[in-house]
Amino acid sequence: MKDKILLECIGLKKYFDTPRGVLHAVDDVSFKLKEGNTLGVVGESGCGKSTLGRTILKLLPSTDGRIIFDGEDITDYKPKDMFRLRQQMQIIFQDPFSSLNPKMSVYQIIEEPLRIHKLYRSKAERLKRVSELMEVVGLDDRYVNTYPHELDGGRRQRIGIARALALNPKFIVCDEPVSALDVSIQAQILNLMMDLKESMGLTYIFITHDLSVVKHISDDILVLYLGKMVEMTDADRLFDNPLHPYTKALLSAIPIPDLEFRGREPEIMKGEVTSPINPPEGCRFAARCPMAMERCNRETPEFVEVEDNHFVACHLYAECSAKKVMP
Repeated sequence: MKDKILLECIGLKKYFDTPRGVLHAVDDVSFKLKEGNTLGVVGESGCGKSTLGRTILKLLPSTDGRIIFDGEDITDYKPKDMFRLRQQMQIIFQDPFSSLNPKMSVYQIIEEPLRIHKLYRSKAERLKRVSELMEVVGLDDRYVNTYPHELDGGRRQRIGIARALALNPKFIVCDEPVSALDVSIQAQILNLMMDLKESMGLTYIFITHDLSVVKHISDDILVLYLGKMVEMTDADRLFDNPLHPYTKALLSAIPIPDLEFRGREPEIMKGEVTSPINPPEGCRFAARCPMAMERCNRETPEFVEVEDNHFVACHLYAECSAKKVMP
């Protein structure tokens, strides 16, 4: 169905208790993701991107908020309830080496979810399915009995992708799937994932700290800073017209292979990073923001729609506060 909402998060929060206080890893995140689209989630390391993805999949329990997947409110689902949904929701991890069992062969790794979910009765049927999946992700059949340590990073990540596809999911969280790979291999994996999205009708959340990567694969982009949403819009508009000072700083740091931009200085973010443990009221970026006002240290900015499908949390756009993301 065109424009069908596959995933919706409403006020999603994930806090961790630490000896120093409560760490706000994901704090009041709300968005809607259409079926067949890709939402890129970007931000610096430690901003809550991976925690958001794992909380949505209920690999981590949420602290507050709601998660609605394919029309079902799965917020309070127990592990036995989630078992059925695991066929529809999968994840591709960042490091293909540490996410694969070194004692299992390629066949055993890809076959494991098929066996656990009892989708095929015989070993011959599972072997056929594994062979099909290896072909889909570009792995030669001769690797079927090899082990992860015998393969390079690109092939290991293809195994991870094949494992995620084994159950024919609708939705995949891609948790920095190319950041551990060489640049030349990154392009191959990104192209593979884009081809799979088109051919299988997949919906992605694509988590990365590399904005040059996210632009090519995402329909919309969400920018996080210390667990808070600071900006969200479609990919082209974010690059053409970034509004939040943090987004502008991130974009200015992208290397541009063009002599016209030689000598251009990136926007350097000065100041100390605010602690995500027991954060005070106010904008969490205020200590590093070159445009910070007194109000920024006192009031948490609303996440508002400043133009059609362009949302930002910044007091510079306070006059637009009548239009909010969620009622």
